[in-house]
Amino acid sequence: MPDTDDFAQADDIGRLLAPALSARPPARRAPPWGLWLPMVTPMRDGEPDLACAQRLATHYVEAGLHGLVILGTTGEGGLLTEAERLSFTAAVLEAVDGAVPVLAGVGGVDTRAVCEQVRRLDRFDLAGYLVPPPYYLRASDEGMAWHYTRVAAASWRPLMLYNVPQRTGSSVSPALACRLAEHPQIVAIKECDRNGLRALAGTQRLAVFCGEDAALLDHLMAGGTGAVPACAHIRPDLFLRLWQLVQTGRHEAARALFAQLEPLIRLMFLEPNPVPVKAALALSGLAGAEARRPLMPASRALVSQLAQALEALPAPAGQAACAA
Repeated sequence: MPDTDDFAQADDIGRLLAPALSARPPARRAPPWGLWLPMVTPMRDGEPDLACAQRLATHYVEAGLHGLVILGTTGEGGLLTEAERLSFTAAVLEAVDGAVPVLAGVGGVDTRAVCEQVRRLDRFDLAGYLVPPPYYLRASDEGMAWHYTRVAAASWRPLMLYNVPQRTGSSVSPALACRLAEHPQIVAIKECDRNGLRALAGTQRLAVFCGEDAALLDHLMAGGTGAVPACAHIRPDLFLRLWQLVQTGRHEAARALFAQLEPLIRLMFLEPNPVPVKAALALSGLAGAEARRPLMPASRALVSQLAQALEALPAPAGQAACAA
């Protein structure tokens, strides 16, 4: 939990960035859909590089992605101070300027600390929050339900459940997800378990987003609402093309394109996320490869493999990817 100095600094940042803060609208926003990018937090000399973050956000908006998720696993959200989380949020929202919705990741062991994160971020014009169950504790379904209702009560904004058992040690089962969806603010789930994706396919209670990049095509072809693919940092045009092919029923072409993306997807998760993503961004000239410790730089072998995978991707159609 952040200390008192962090909270004081966060309050100072909030006052300074008043133009970026939002007032409460009269109505609930629609559930999310489409391809949302779980955006990295660029680092320079151990600190968040806000200028690079703004360039990246602008790049992904211009690429046509449907939304951004910041401060999540790929964004190293758990490694940022409270003040850094607020300043990063302000910087991204300024760059996006309302062109796409932005979700913020919040999470932790202590429900009270998560609610405090929400209350501080709630000053910004966010589309809602991506919320995993409490880490490490392996809470029961009743404990997870208690956690989510308390987090929802800290804000009027929608929540996207985040089921990522490999990281949290707890699983939001399909049955629990559907039960939580009875809460008016719980509108979506980022599901990272293939069995969960299959079980939730076709549900009308929640917008179901794929959080497992290797399962992306299967999920979309089964009618999934959308996805939050970390690999879309690299060549978002190809992931958007995949989305469009599925949406227009051109499934054979979608399978062929996904086969070309699979080598990159496999490499992106050989070392801890977001290290491979940042290495690929550096190879693409979009951002530096630096991650915050204890995350270590990508191995030389992985960087070499990533370079080969990037070279093998189809050429951009029309406009080339922009550089930072």
